[in-house]
Amino acid sequence: MRKGILAAALMAALIPAAAKAADEMVFSSWGGSYQEAIRKAWLEPFAKATGAKIEEDTNPEVAKIKAMVDTNSVAWDVVTAGGGGLMRGVALGLFEPISAEMVDQSDVLDGARNAYGVPSEIFSTLVGYSTKAFPASGPQPKTFADFWDVQKFPGKRTLPDKPETVLEAALLADGVAPGDVYATLSTEAGMKRALDKIRSLKPNVAVWWSSGAQPVQALGSGDVVMALGWNGRFQSGMDSNLPIAMSWDQQIPQVGYFMIPKGAPNKATAVKFLNFIVKPENSAKLSEYVSYGPATKGAWQFIDKARAEKLPSTPERLKNALFLDIKWWAANGAKATEAYTAMIKG
Repeated sequence: MRKGILAAALMAALIPAAAKAADEMVFSSWGGSYQEAIRKAWLEPFAKATGAKIEEDTNPEVAKIKAMVDTNSVAWDVVTAGGGGLMRGVALGLFEPISAEMVDQSDVLDGARNAYGVPSEIFSTLVGYSTKAFPASGPQPKTFADFWDVQKFPGKRTLPDKPETVLEAALLADGVAPGDVYATLSTEAGMKRALDKIRSLKPNVAVWWSSGAQPVQALGSGDVVMALGWNGRFQSGMDSNLPIAMSWDQQIPQVGYFMIPKGAPNKATAVKFLNFIVKPENSAKLSEYVSYGPATKGAWQFIDKARAEKLPSTPERLKNALFLDIKWWAANGAKATEAYTAMIKG
């Protein structure tokens, strides 16, 4: 018996630590081509490099994360969101703080850093449209004002079911200067102006989308002729030969973030993963699979010119851009979301 115990102990000592207790992580994002890109660019290479076992889930809504945190039943280790979702979660105390000792973010763009999330990419909301409805031989929609112009560009639209970027687009369409958008939204009259502008379009809105794949599918199927959506999703549809296009004339860029929910069961592995994605050579990889720009300064040396032309964060394209103000959304998001949801249902 003693020899058997000693032999077992000896065998255990010879097994690599990774084989005995491999790192594990559950990653939750928004499905579709975006999550597929993350899988190819980061999840699979990280698993290969570390031996980690990674499971995936989808739709990490703030409400779901809150329910997990409140009941001490957190099932996700890394979740993703735009700046609005990040700040809503921060306000509710749902995410682990990420210190410089945990994750080295020294190469991350200064304006993209946040104490509770690691920037993953820069993506933009802009106008996508059907090239069957609006072929190159005639006028094509270019701006948010065009999106609202149902006389010049008739047909059904699709809008996000959350207000981030839609309120901004509505005011830009209504003639508000980019530099005045958030000051306008901060007044009761300005918020009403934005909501009234969106309300005026409601008879022409066929779908209020909740998943980034929906506007692409709706355009491709002909259910709508125009959509407000994310540039990377539109580009994926274009690369798949769907009859769609998008306009770079106006855009609302925002930073994507990866967060660790408070009480994540595999926090140590999550931290390793976040350090992996912010390395410039790894940060550049995502744009190989989805047309979102890197959030690190050093990544551009790993991105060729042809790929850069599909990305939203080139200096030329940012000239006509209004970045989503996540501080404004942190202070006003709950009220804006309540008013927007009531407008949709009203």
